[in-house]
Amino acid sequence: MALGKQAKVLSDTQQRAVISFLSTTNDPERNLVMFLLSVDAGLRAKEIAQLEWSMVMDSDGSVSEAIRLEDRSSKGRSGGVVYMSKRLRDALVNLKSVSDLKWVVESRSGKAMSAQVVTNWFFTLYRKLGFDGCSSHSGRRTAITRWARNISRVGGSLRDVQSLARHSSLQMTQRYIEVSEDAMKRVVR
Repeated sequence: MALGKQAKVLSDTQQRAVISFLSTTNDPERNLVMFLLSVDAGLRAKEIAQLEWSMVMDSDGSVSEAIRLEDRSSKGRSGGVVYMSKRLRDALVNLKSVSDLKWVVESRSGKAMSAQVVTNWFFTLYRKLGFDGCSSHSGRRTAITRWARNISRVGGSLRDVQSLARHSSLQMTQRYIEVSEDAMKRVVR
């Protein structure tokens, strides 16, 4: 994807608007999890579609604090451990209480969604909310940008963000990070 054509990063205000809207939908628990898997865990559409409960559960049957994304459910061989935010974990616990099927995100027919269906779901969601330039990749860009801006506060580096994003190169991770004019101005002052 050319740099000028990248999906837009979601602001905090837009994220709150999405979460509020999703609470009014027919399947609010599943829909919230889909959104948070994108915006908090940085998962791709294919990874959201192919995520199995076994990848988010501990051996004792409780929801884990990390997603153990298997290569077969990821892009290429980019599986790995994805740590969860508290709000994502809470949403998964809530969804698990109303769903006991194989796939975390299932269609109404009880089957795994395809990556294209997830992509279309995000497109329709953002279109309904009037978010121009947003796509299924907006959540991933939002997550990676947030991680990059906050990683030094916890003693990490961009290499840690690269690992979280499951990118094979730091250059790819850097392409996902949105530039902040405000931050540039503040650091120079």
